[in-house]
Amino acid sequence: MTGPVLAVDQGTSGTKALVVCPERGVIGTGFAEVRPRYLPGGLVEVDPAALYGSVVEAGGRALAEAGAEVVALGLANQGETVLAWDPATGRPLTDALVWQDRRAETVCAELGDHAEELRQLTGLPLDPYFAAPKMAWIRRHRTGEGVVTTSDAWLVHRLTGAFVTDAATAGRTQLLDLDRVEWSPRALDLYGLAGERLPEVTDAAQPVGTTKAFGREIPVTGLIVDQQAALFAQRVTGPGAAKCTYGTGAFLLAHSGDRPRRSTSGLVGCVAWRLAGRTGYCLDGQVYTAASAVRWLTDLGVISSAADFDPVGGAVPDSGGVTFVPALAGLAAPWWRGDLRGSLTGLGLDTTAGHLVRALCEGIAAQVAELAEAAATDLGTPLDTLRVDGGLTRSALLMQTQADLLQRPVEVSALPDATALGAAALARLGADPGLGVEAALPHWAPAAVYEPRIPADLAAERRAGFRSAVTALLGP
Repeated sequence: MTGPVLAVDQGTSGTKALVVCPERGVIGTGFAEVRPRYLPGGLVEVDPAALYGSVVEAGGRALAEAGAEVVALGLANQGETVLAWDPATGRPLTDALVWQDRRAETVCAELGDHAEELRQLTGLPLDPYFAAPKMAWIRRHRTGEGVVTTSDAWLVHRLTGAFVTDAATAGRTQLLDLDRVEWSPRALDLYGLAGERLPEVTDAAQPVGTTKAFGREIPVTGLIVDQQAALFAQRVTGPGAAKCTYGTGAFLLAHSGDRPRRSTSGLVGCVAWRLAGRTGYCLDGQVYTAASAVRWLTDLGVISSAADFDPVGGAVPDSGGVTFVPALAGLAAPWWRGDLRGSLTGLGLDTTAGHLVRALCEGIAAQVAELAEAAATDLGTPLDTLRVDGGLTRSALLMQTQADLLQRPVEVSALPDATALGAAALARLGADPGLGVEAALPHWAPAAVYEPRIPADLAAERRAGFRSAVTALLGP
């Protein structure tokens, strides 16, 4: 198969679209903003029409800029964002509850006695971050009509009329049997969702339908959850390496091979992708607030824009004794305490804006280092390097801090839109299965490599200080 493909990354705060040509690389780009509503009590929701509209708008802009016909479309999605909708008309019946939304804590509390059973079945800890608790909450408090699914199933239905979700996205629900890679009757029963009509679970690369949303008919041949798309684009296709995407949150994924693993270190065991019927698995850890914490500092006036992050933080040599646990939307892996709020400690009259920026850098980097250490423990071998992508990798200050606290090289991807490029590679593979994974993947080379600049004992001391602050938050 020759010819460009359209890749659409439907994310939390916007949708990015690329037209990717096998010979010339990215030949068209488009972006459309999405504005979730952040409400009191940890509620985060978004108008589904805005999600679909952003897909069409961003995709249309990329196609217009490319000025070329595409042979396939790949779609990456947010993963744990859910809504109810009418399968006959495609009309949304509720707002979409975004992955950050915490309202389903009541559902999780009721299922506390079954937490370990669900983790063994699905690989996922019991937490309202995942889709199933939100789905159950919608059924109890919003509507019993239509179907209730992750956002990708609705978007694909709007685009093609198909009722499908890929195996990796299905694995983010806590309704998928991790060993069998099919819906679990037991998990559905525990959540009170036993009678639900659920989408067909597909491979990440296969034709699922065609769309006329962009004018000419385009086959949809790639479907994947966002973080796994980035893992694919970063060429982490076997054990030994990990990638971290620094976006709204920070997400570390380590490939764990072709057998599912249940983490003993607080990570999530999940599907990386299923290709040609064969499933690859990964371990996954989350930091709920990364770029969103930088935006919080900006909103407070500590810095005037994200562009000031490095100059302000670089004006001081260290955090001046300030420790920031940026759990502004709760603590995720490996602690799983979404009910907690963040903390700033060690403040003094001599604390400056630079110290706060430095403390945030260390807070994000320390959490990612904890995740990398947990992955190494589960896999039984240290991670050689960390490949990173996402908007915050533009911060040399954060990337250097990450290398320092990790005590490993940090390789910054030269691919600024790894998620979309992963979706593009899967779309190519789905349209032309004979291509093979290696040929479908984008060329990978680091734009920069950050080596640790502080000794291991100082890194350990800083991480211990961060862990102490987390312990104080966790309480007795």
